[in-house]
Amino acid sequence: MFKITAKNNRFTKVILLILGISIFTNSCKDEDPIPQPPGETWNPTPYELNIPQGFPDMNIPADNPMTVEGIELGRKLFYDPILSADNTQACASCHAPAFSFTDNGKQFSEGIDGINGTRNAMSVINAGWMPSLFWDGRRVSLEDQALEPVTNPIEMHQSWPEAMSKLNVHPDYPDLFFDAFGTREIDSILVTKAIAQFERILISSNSKYDRYLRGEVQLSQAESKGFEIFFTEKGDCFHCHSTILYTDNLFHNNGLDAEHIDKGLYDVTGNENDIGRFKTTTLRNIEFTAPYMHDGRFETLEDVIEFYSHQVQWSATIDPLMKKVDQGGVQLTADEKQYLLAFLKTLSDTTFINNPDYADPF
Repeated sequence: MFKITAKNNRFTKVILLILGISIFTNSCKDEDPIPQPPGETWNPTPYELNIPQGFPDMNIPADNPMTVEGIELGRKLFYDPILSADNTQACASCHAPAFSFTDNGKQFSEGIDGINGTRNAMSVINAGWMPSLFWDGRRVSLEDQALEPVTNPIEMHQSWPEAMSKLNVHPDYPDLFFDAFGTREIDSILVTKAIAQFERILISSNSKYDRYLRGEVQLSQAESKGFEIFFTEKGDCFHCHSTILYTDNLFHNNGLDAEHIDKGLYDVTGNENDIGRFKTTTLRNIEFTAPYMHDGRFETLEDVIEFYSHQVQWSATIDPLMKKVDQGGVQLTADEKQYLLAFLKTLSDTTFINNPDYADPF
C-alpha cells in the first residue's frame, strides 16, 4: 500500500498539477485563443508641409509637430462655435475663407454680446511665417494667440474651464483629441495646438503674380507699370511690404494720425518710440480683406492709395521710411494710382479662398 508522507504528498500535488495542465491544453488546442481587449495605439500620421517655391522655411514648434489628425481637429475647432459661451461664434466667424480669413467686410468684429471691438480683424494668411500676432504684436506664436479670443469679453466671452467641460463631454472630441495627441483629457493647450496646426497650412502662393514669377503668365501693361511703382521710390511700397510674403513682419507708424488714440505697439512695450506703430499686414489677397488699416478706416484700396499719395500726417514717431511726409505722400497721379491698383490685384489668389481643404468641415 502506498503510504502518504509529507514528501510524497508534495510529489502527488506536482503530478496532479501537470496532469491538469495537460488536460486543459488538450481540451483547448483545437479552439481559438480567448480574445484579449486590444490596447489603444496612438499612431498619428505626420503631415508633410509643402513650402512653396521661393518661400522661407517655416518654424514648426518642436512640441507641436504637424499631423494629419491634428490639422483636421484644428480645422473642426476653427469652425465650431462650441468655443463661445452661447455656442454662436467660432474663429471662422471673424476669419472667413471668402474674405481671405478676415471678417465679412466689417470695420470691427462683433462678439457674442453684440459688442464691437476697436480693431479690424487681421487676415489669417501665411500666418505660419509670422513671428508675432495681432496689430500690436502682443503674442509671439499661433498657439499663444489662439488662447485669447475664447476668454476675451468682447469676443467669445467664455472661460477655458467652461470650454473644456463642453469639449470633454462631446460625443466626438475626446476621440479626435486622442487621434491627434494621444489623450482624451482635453485642455486649452491642446485646443490651441490643434488650431495652430490648421492655421499653418493656410498658405497662399498661387496669385497671378506668383504665376508670373514661375513664368506661367505675363503681366498686363497696367500691371507692369504698377509693379514699377510698387518696387521703386515712386510708390515706395516695397520697404514695408517686401519679400515673397509681402510684409516685413515689423511695426511702423505710417502716418495715419498726427495724434494717436490707439497707441499700438506702445501698449505692449511701454516704449514711447512705439506710439502709433502697428504690424505691417501682408498685401497678399489684399483685394479680399477690406476695410483697411488697424481701425478699418479705409473702405477700399483706392482709399488706401489716396492716403499714401496725399494724406500722410507727421507725428513724432513717424517711420523714417515715410520719406515724403512733408508733401503729404508720394504724390501719385490718377493714372499711376490705377496702375498700382492693377498690380495689387495680381496678388489675389482665388485658389486660396476656394480651397476645400480650408473650408468648413461641418
